[in-house]
Amino acid sequence: MIGAIKRVDWALNGAIFFIAAAGGAMLLSSAPDLFIRQILFFSVGMILLLGISIIDIRPIVNYRWLILTILLISIFLLILVHFIGIEVNNSKSWLDFYWFRIQPSEFSKSALIIVLAAFWSRRHIGIKRMGVIFGSFAYFVFPAALILMEPDLGSVLILFGIWFGFLLVAGLPAKYIAASMVIFALLGALGWNFGLQDYQKNRIMAVFRPGTDPLGVDFNVIQSKNAIGSAGLFGKGFGQGAIVQLGFLPVAQTDFAFASFTEEWGLISGGIVILVFAFIIWRITVIGIKASDNFSKFICLGTIIFLGLQFAVNIGSVIGLTPVIGVVFPFLSAGGSNLLSSMLLLGIVQNIAARKAV
Repeated sequence: MIGAIKRVDWALNGAIFFIAAAGGAMLLSSAPDLFIRQILFFSVGMILLLGISIIDIRPIVNYRWLILTILLISIFLLILVHFIGIEVNNSKSWLDFYWFRIQPSEFSKSALIIVLAAFWSRRHIGIKRMGVIFGSFAYFVFPAALILMEPDLGSVLILFGIWFGFLLVAGLPAKYIAASMVIFALLGALGWNFGLQDYQKNRIMAVFRPGTDPLGVDFNVIQSKNAIGSAGLFGKGFGQGAIVQLGFLPVAQTDFAFASFTEEWGLISGGIVILVFAFIIWRITVIGIKASDNFSKFICLGTIIFLGLQFAVNIGSVIGLTPVIGVVFPFLSAGGSNLLSSMLLLGIVQNIAARKAV
């Protein structure tokens, strides 16, 4: 056990702690009530990460029913949301357990990665067969449909990115990729005309017509840009970010955590956070490349897609390049469910490193 702990990638753990500490500083300054809660979630997450890293999970992979049970539990929780869930920000996506809340859609992402890693580790050679592709699609579509009804478009897009990312790396032929683009375009047109609500359309259009509704749909992004643009190299100082402290930046601790942090700590500190996040992706990539079995490689791949998509969408929304769809900055933003889901996956990644799969 002690030997396994010594063999985990402590540089990776250190990078995770660094970004979490930056997020903690942001919360302590702008929302002290969330700071203690986030510390508790991070502590539980580190225990989860280290606990998973020291057990031998290789026999578990051989039990297909156990892998499927993970997905079925996540789907059960998503179904439960529709009956007893509570609504937050116009989305019924939370389960309230009195002293804490969980968002099952976050755990469905890690569950999908585990299931698809097991699926493609055995069937990647059959990537040219439509039956295999549709088989993997079934694992995505059921949780995605339940989440879309909440509605939580951001989580659905992350789930889709995970599924399609696995397809690409598994070796999806170019002709299938081209056909997929046509299908996605048609589905996008149908979704725009019959699926998306007006506020969702407005958020998408705001990317192409920035500033046309400064007191409405553009307000959050404008304030986010102002927070970053006024920060300077070294920031305004702890507790001195006027835009954040005076409440001009909505959801400053979640969707716009990076803008909130940068306003007080400066562009240099914000750049360091981005570089440290890139280091996390690089370390997971190294572990995945050196892994000796397909399941380990696909787990690392899925974790990279999961973290990377969230980072890209979050930073894009902070500076107005992507719609604001409720996607957080991993480890920096407040939120226990996303943090625990990420820690679960990183625990498996660390297990791969600790068990000499590399």
